[in-house]
Amino acid sequence: MDVWKRLLVIVLVTLSYVGCDQGTKLLAAEHLPKFQMTSYLNDLLRVGYTENIGAFLGLGNSLSEQTRFWLFVVFVGTLLLALLVYLVSNAKQHLVPLIALSLVFSGGISNFYDRIVNNGAVIDFLNIGIGSIRTGIFNVADIAIMFGVFLLLFAQSKHKNTV
Repeated sequence: MDVWKRLLVIVLVTLSYVGCDQGTKLLAAEHLPKFQMTSYLNDLLRVGYTENIGAFLGLGNSLSEQTRFWLFVVFVGTLLLALLVYLVSNAKQHLVPLIALSLVFSGGISNFYDRIVNNGAVIDFLNIGIGSIRTGIFNVADIAIMFGVFLLLFAQSKHKNTV
């Protein structure tokens, strides 16, 4: 795939998911109760504003502010830049893996933006589960990352089955 088609896919996926994620985070910040979850659909869904200074499921919350900065801003920012360079420069990339990695990039860049503008915190507001079996609190960017990873795994398994 030529570079202009790859760029078009990357830009469309990234603008769509960053726009959705940042829009929902803005709505969460303006309309949801702070640090209090409200239950919906017989407690299948819980919604409420929270700020996560760590990574997935709060990993790294207890690290010092300086360590979190180096890990979640500098290191993650470097990884996101490397992923973008890979996406743009890899001419052999097929469409499905390109979309999958663009989803991972878009979710990562949106959460990265949050860290920059929210003093190191990411806005989260969704939780799903049944009874005591629940996910961590997450956002639309996290959905994009997970969907991208699953799509990439699916594309890899499909590729292995056709070889």
